[in-house]
Amino acid sequence: MGGAKSAADDAGAGGGKSAAGGAKQAARGARAANGKAKTGGATQASGDTKQSAAGAEGGAAQGDPTTAEARNAEDGAAKAEADTAAGESGSAKDGAAKAGSATATGAKDGAAKAGAETTAGETGKADGAAAQGGERVSLVKADPFGSFAPVPDQEPGKARRVAARIGNAVGEFLGHEWTMAAVGSVLLAAVMTWPTLREPGTTIPQDTADPTLQAWQMSWAGHILTTNPAQLWNANAFFPSNYSYAFSDTLLGYAPAGMLGSGPVAALVRYNIMYVLIFALAFFGAYVLARQLGARPTGAVVAGAAFAYAPYRLGQAGHLHVLSIGGIALALAMLARGHGFSLRDGYQPDKRRWGWVLAGWLVASWQISLGFGIGIPFVYALLLAVLATAVSWGYRHVRKWGVTRPFGWKLFFANLGGGAIFAAVGGLMAYPYLQVLKEYPYARRSEELVGLFSPPLKGFFIAPPESWLWGEAYADARGTLTWAPEMALLPGFFLYGLAFAGLFVSTWRLKHRVWMLVGVLGTVALAMGTHGPGKGEFGYLALYRALPGFDGIRTSGRLVVWTTLFLGLLAAGAVSAFAERAVELFADRTQSEPGDRAGFLPRLATLIPVMLVLFEGAHDTPHPVVPTTPIAMSSVQGPLMVLPSHELFDMNVMLWSTDGFPKIVNGGSGFTPMDQQELRQTMQQFPDEQTVALLRERHIRTVVVVRSQALGSAYERAIDAPIDGLGLTRTEQGDVVLYKVEDS
Repeated sequence: MGGAKSAADDAGAGGGKSAAGGAKQAARGARAANGKAKTGGATQASGDTKQSAAGAEGGAAQGDPTTAEARNAEDGAAKAEADTAAGESGSAKDGAAKAGSATATGAKDGAAKAGAETTAGETGKADGAAAQGGERVSLVKADPFGSFAPVPDQEPGKARRVAARIGNAVGEFLGHEWTMAAVGSVLLAAVMTWPTLREPGTTIPQDTADPTLQAWQMSWAGHILTTNPAQLWNANAFFPSNYSYAFSDTLLGYAPAGMLGSGPVAALVRYNIMYVLIFALAFFGAYVLARQLGARPTGAVVAGAAFAYAPYRLGQAGHLHVLSIGGIALALAMLARGHGFSLRDGYQPDKRRWGWVLAGWLVASWQISLGFGIGIPFVYALLLAVLATAVSWGYRHVRKWGVTRPFGWKLFFANLGGGAIFAAVGGLMAYPYLQVLKEYPYARRSEELVGLFSPPLKGFFIAPPESWLWGEAYADARGTLTWAPEMALLPGFFLYGLAFAGLFVSTWRLKHRVWMLVGVLGTVALAMGTHGPGKGEFGYLALYRALPGFDGIRTSGRLVVWTTLFLGLLAAGAVSAFAERAVELFADRTQSEPGDRAGFLPRLATLIPVMLVLFEGAHDTPHPVVPTTPIAMSSVQGPLMVLPSHELFDMNVMLWSTDGFPKIVNGGSGFTPMDQQELRQTMQQFPDEQTVALLRERHIRTVVVVRSQALGSAYERAIDAPIDGLGLTRTEQGDVVLYKVEDS
């Protein structure tokens, strides 16, 4: 109120004139600012506008001798205007208010004109000051160096955030140990099995017998599961026999691959790709098992190399179902991981993961779907592991110092559900084989047959001929074996040495090493069959007589799979210990931390055992060209029979039949029905009345004679023998002589 009265007194003493002069001064200032703005000085014009407003306020408060600073004049004018608006002054105050109003109006007009030419930011400030009449006008000028400041970071949009998260996830996945191990396994397999992938559409590893049968098996599974799944076990081969798909191990687990492509060429390409991948899976499975149990990466690589590329496996190059062992190690690794178990750290309840447990049972189920030759021993080994684990856990939980060892309901139900799936798959796979035994009782493997394929102890020190390093050197030794392909079972001399060292220097505890040694000796004794303890009475023959399924396995030597796994784990423990000790010694000498990058060279030195094991697994496996499918096979209708007919050539015919899968009498496997063998003998007299009558009786309407194969064989007369009066028509298509059986 004092400021308002002082302003009123000054106005009555001639302040009106001063106010009018101040208004004129403000107008001149505004015009000057406008001119500056028009010449490009937008910032300076804004400043002149601010000065004009300050001048107007100064004119309104000119009579106050005590106010010397612009800030005080501005405050006084604002207070006077506020009091005037409230009607608290008299007639003298009215004059001052009018003067103040004129002053403010002039300032407003000047500021508005100047602000019209200024930047958008300054315009907002000038308009806001003029609209409210009494608001303060900012006296702060823009920073002339602001344009040189760095651009502030902007928060990324949602799309960029999502892309960044995806990129990080992909980077973590690609850089994860398991991913690198999987990719490395595939690349290593491609190198170690070369030249399998060089001409995959025309060649096949080992020979053209069993491999072509197995190429047909995968093709049939993929074909029938997408067309008529109910007829899975009644294959197109061995017509008219039932359950013919169960005459040998089926490789049913590879059916998804069989759904890709059709025809013989696709079947060959598929087989060769799967051949490479099974080595990769064997390496990867043993690697992750060793890592889960506590081995160092280098030690785990040794275990993987030994399990996948042991020399004895080269002799089984024609048996895909025998080579398919990767699921065994992988399932064990998953089950151990899910239960929080390792040899190095023992049982760790905080690391239990029910998902890994379920995945382990599913992989185990898939493994037995590949065949019972390897699958039956795996079933009993897994059952034994479950029982041993349950007993050990129960003992420690109930009796040992009152220690509580949690298990959890999730883990319990994961094991219960996974075990049920495993049992269901095993039962479904066993049913057709049991039906085969019921219909063909002579299909059961006799003890005499088991004895024929049982290897002696020296067989575990003899390499197969496909071994690049040892094959030729052991040619004479193989000559002393009654059936070398199933008796040359060398796991590897370098592997023997590393495993022996692992008994004394290892990352595993002593009790674990002892159990692994027991595993090696026990599996060797079982694999020896009738050459085992007590001529097998206390070994394989005891299992053969007591456990269902073993009576269907004729080759006990294939249990060397488990011998190799135990040897590989012993070797992994030794190499892991070497690696740790080498790094520690290097750190002591260089006064560095064991985890520093300086330890790279000693770690690299521990790769020498890996190279030795892989070097011993180098192969000299032949890759013959598969006989080309006759053109006539793509158009003939079944049921038909191809001549000549014998077990090995019939496997080629089965491959040819993948072009449409017509019903064929031909078929080769580990089991041959007697009626088929009788038909083969009778058809050596084709064409004559007896054979034509037999063909009509069995509803066989077409006979295909492959000239190049029949020449010089017992079926040679079928090429051009007289057919008058037999009810046959004969045509020739390239290398094929085609007979049509007419209705009688």
